[in-house]
Amino acid sequence: MGARAAGRLWWGTVSCTLFLAVNGLYSASDDVIELTPTNFNKEVIQSESLWLVEFYAPWCGHCQRLTPEWKKAATALKGVVKVGAVDADKHQSLGGQYGVRGFPTIKIFGANKNKAEDYQGGRTSDAIVDAALSALRSLVKDRLSGRSGGYSSGKQSRESGGGDKKDVIELTDDSFDKNVINSDDVWMVEFYAPWCGHCKNLEPEWAAAATEVKEQTKGKVKLAAVDATVNQMLASRYGIRGFPTIKIFQKGEDPVDYDGGRTRSDIIARALDLFSDNAPPPELLEIISEDVLKSTCDAHQLCIISVLPHILDTGASGRNSYLDVMLKMAEKYKKKMWGWLWTEAGAQSDLESSLGIGGFGYPAMAAVNARKMKFALLKGSFSEQGINEFLRELSVGRGSTAPVGGGAFPKIHSVEPWDGKDGELPVEDDIDLSDVDLDDWDKDEL
Repeated sequence: MGARAAGRLWWGTVSCTLFLAVNGLYSASDDVIELTPTNFNKEVIQSESLWLVEFYAPWCGHCQRLTPEWKKAATALKGVVKVGAVDADKHQSLGGQYGVRGFPTIKIFGANKNKAEDYQGGRTSDAIVDAALSALRSLVKDRLSGRSGGYSSGKQSRESGGGDKKDVIELTDDSFDKNVINSDDVWMVEFYAPWCGHCKNLEPEWAAAATEVKEQTKGKVKLAAVDATVNQMLASRYGIRGFPTIKIFQKGEDPVDYDGGRTRSDIIARALDLFSDNAPPPELLEIISEDVLKSTCDAHQLCIISVLPHILDTGASGRNSYLDVMLKMAEKYKKKMWGWLWTEAGAQSDLESSLGIGGFGYPAMAAVNARKMKFALLKGSFSEQGINEFLRELSVGRGSTAPVGGGAFPKIHSVEPWDGKDGELPVEDDIDLSDVDLDDWDKDEL
C-alpha cells in the first residue's frame, strides 16, 4: 500500500473506512452477542433476560485487554445471562443514548430495561460473572415478591397501546407559542389523532424516548404531542395532512419535518444530534502539563494542537485573535468530537520537534491521532479558510501523514497558564558605569 493510500485509510476518522484496518473485537464464533442499533431494541430492551452489555471502541487499549475476560464470562454465563457488546465508536448514537463517555463502559440491563445500571466491578471474568449472578439473584427475588420491574409494566402498556407519558409535554392551541416558539430549547412535536393506528404504535416509543432524551440532554431537547383533532388551529398553521406528523422546532428557524425512523432508538438518536448541533463547542485547553495533553488526546480520535507565537511577538490581542480562530473551528467541527489544544512557541519545544514544527513558522497546527501516533500538518494559512480546508481534507480521508517523532509524545513540561495579559521583557540588572574611565581602555582592544 502506498503512502498516500495508507494516509487515506488512516485519516478516514469520520467514516467506517477507519476501521477497515481495525477489526471488531468479537466475532460470530464467540459467545458474546454483537449488538447494533438495528437489533438492540429487540435483543435487549424487549428481552426478559438479564443482559450485561459492554460499550467498546476497537482502538481502546483497555477494551482490548478486557476482550478475553469478557469472552470467558460470556461462555460461563451462556444460557443463564446474556452477554453482549456494542462497538460504540462505530455506533455512536447507541453509545450516546446510554450516556457512554469513555471505553469500555459496561451496563447491566435488568428488570427495568429503561434504567440500565453501571457496572463498577473488576475487569476479570470471575468478577464479571459474580456481578452477573448477583444481579440475576436480585431479579429473581423481585419476581418472587411480585415486583416485576419497570420493563414488564412497560411491555404490558405497549401491548395495550398505553404507556408512561410523564415526560411527553401536551401542547394546545393556547400553550403552543408560549412554550415552543419563544423557547431556547429544541422541540420535537408529534401531531397525532386519537383514532390513528400508527399514532398508537408510536405512543410508547415516543414516551420512552421522551424520558431518555430529557435525561441525556438535561431538558434541552423536549418531546411534545398535539392532538390535531382538537387543536385544529395548530394543525392548519403547520399544514398537517396525515398522522402522525413530527416536526422539529428551533428558535429563529422554520420548522422542519422529522422523517426518521419511529422506534425509540431512532427518535433518541435524532434528538441527540439536534442537541449536539446546539451544544457548546469543545473546550480549548492550553498545554500546561502532561496530563492535559494525554487526557485530551487519549479521549478523542484526533486532537488538534496549535503552537502560537510567543506572547512578546503578538501581545494579548494577537494571541486572542488566533484563539478566536481555533474556537470558531472547534464550533464548526464539534460533532467530530475532537480535542483542541494550544501551546506557546518554545514552551514545549520537544513536542514541536516530534510534530515536525521545529521552532519556526508560527502559528502552526498539527492534527494528531494518538492511538496511531501519526500526525498531519497544516500547510495553508492559519485562518478560518486555511484551517477549514485542512480539517475538511482530513474528514474525507485525504492528506499526508507522518509518524510522531520517537513513536510517542515526548516529555511535557509543566508551565504556568497564560494570564491573558501582554508579555513583559525580563528586567535587566542596572550597571553603574559612573566610575569607569574610558580613557584607560586599550583602544587596540576595541
